[in-house]
Amino acid sequence: MLQQITKGIKISVNVKFEGSFLKEMSLNHAFIYYITIENQSKDVVQLISRHWKIFESINRTQYLNGDGVVGKKPVLKPGDIHTYKSGCLIISPMGSMSGTYIMVNFSNAQKFNVEVPLFKLNAPYILN
Repeated sequence: MLQQITKGIKISVNVKFEGSFLKEMSLNHAFIYYITIENQSKDVVQLISRHWKIFESINRTQYLNGDGVVGKKPVLKPGDIHTYKSGCLIISPMGSMSGTYIMVNFSNAQKFNVEVPLFKLNAPYILN
């Protein structure tokens, strides 16, 4: 499990390889990642958007932006935890993801960035 704390917001990431399959005549590799967001600060915060960088060893780097996470914009009081799972499909058997959550602090209405640690997307057979 990877963990990182930014401005009192702790992000934990676990990744699981789900398998490889053919899609549109290309071999694809599926990964599921589990994210835990824990508010260790003294303020109420809300996750409003996300930015992902998806690196593939044999393909171009992708950048994805969107509102919230998996259709939600969770509000976290001090001590609250929000967990979710999502997935990533890549052509390369090796890659990585990193990202940023844009959050707003309710006590001062200021937006701030929370870093998601870089996590690897490696098909297990490629490491042998």
